[in-house]
Amino acid sequence: MRTARHRWFVVAVFFFFMLLHQSDRLLISTLTPDIMRTFQITMAQMGAVSTGALIVAALFYPVWGYLYDRYGRAKLLALASFIWGATTWLNAIAPNFRAFLVTRASTGIDDSSYPGIYSLIADYFPPKMRGKVNGVLQLAMPLGFLAGMILALALKDAIGWRGVFYITGALGIMLAALIFLGVREPKRGDSEPEMAGIEQATTYRFNWPAARAILSKRTLRPLFLQGFFGVFPWNVITFWFFTYLEKERGYSGTMLFVTMAAAVLVLAAGYPLGGALGDALFKRTPRGRLIVAGIGVLTGAVLLTLTLGIPATNQGLFLLLLALTALFIPFAAPNVIATVYDITLPEVRSTALAIQYLIESAGAALAPLIAGAIADRSSLHDAILLICVSTWIVCAFFFTFAARTAPHDIRELRGEMRARAAHERALTDTAVSSKTDL
Repeated sequence: MRTARHRWFVVAVFFFFMLLHQSDRLLISTLTPDIMRTFQITMAQMGAVSTGALIVAALFYPVWGYLYDRYGRAKLLALASFIWGATTWLNAIAPNFRAFLVTRASTGIDDSSYPGIYSLIADYFPPKMRGKVNGVLQLAMPLGFLAGMILALALKDAIGWRGVFYITGALGIMLAALIFLGVREPKRGDSEPEMAGIEQATTYRFNWPAARAILSKRTLRPLFLQGFFGVFPWNVITFWFFTYLEKERGYSGTMLFVTMAAAVLVLAAGYPLGGALGDALFKRTPRGRLIVAGIGVLTGAVLLTLTLGIPATNQGLFLLLLALTALFIPFAAPNVIATVYDITLPEVRSTALAIQYLIESAGAALAPLIAGAIADRSSLHDAILLICVSTWIVCAFFFTFAARTAPHDIRELRGEMRARAAHERALTDTAVSSKTDL
């Protein structure tokens, strides 16, 4: 019972870590006009601020992946939270734009720390629960986007953008202390079904043969490829949808906020729902998670096409279909993470997910630029529709290929875990026999 309580405590801690961290990452978009006035900079210079953080985050994905698989994840996550708080404070006290650019880029160091969270959580929960637990954690990301916007709007006039950063930085440091003192490090692979009731004597850590074997997994190759395209819709929507509603649909003030807030809240619900559906279907077939992911992206493509075709004057129907679209968009996310862990060894799971996120970060950097180029030639309506629908269709194609090979790779991992379980039992029997002889 104590272990069960603790694992949900760990989920709660990392949910709030991700919620507040996402708020800190994304509130800069709301504070952008104030920051530009402070430093008297152009939009291009301000764009360089976000680009710098994205580049640093991408470079640190393999670093964090290796460290998590080699050393204790709980303490490293506490370090990541401390870095978040410290770099945000440094960003707040930057006296000029050059210092602001450098310190904001340094906040990208902790932006790539999430693989350790999912790896640690995977050792607290068995495969049959991982989809919905991942979905609960990912629920924090859209809620963080909304919370950051509300926080910035509520406080920026009262305490200034620097004051907002002081608050979020302080929260990062407080969470670092909570993670360091409160989160226990589980043994890698401890929640795998084959290890049930077995006290592990062997410590499994990162090794190069296991890391190289990641790329030999046939299911991971299409998953990595879909990751590049899969982030296009999310980044295009978050970067351009406000502008689309305002400039091309004539939204402003309360209606703009209500529409986006409703869409984000429904989007948030889609993460745990998609994860739970993936878990349920996974119990029936090893292809279950990928089937749910494929259905999610294809349904999202159809619904977005219908939504953007609604006349601008029919705001009620547009809001209804937008919310329905938002529900299906995140179905793939928790199931992709769970699938990566269904087929990789516990000691290289952070590395595998870091590779996935590294590839995704390349797509994230390109998406807003491509959308802007299409919008200049046509419209934001066409840019959003073309990019989102085409990439979701491509993702469904890759999910189909991944689903074909997933059963083989899952059986292979289960066989390896059975061999490890037999090894641990043999070690236990040897130890008991030695004590008996004494």
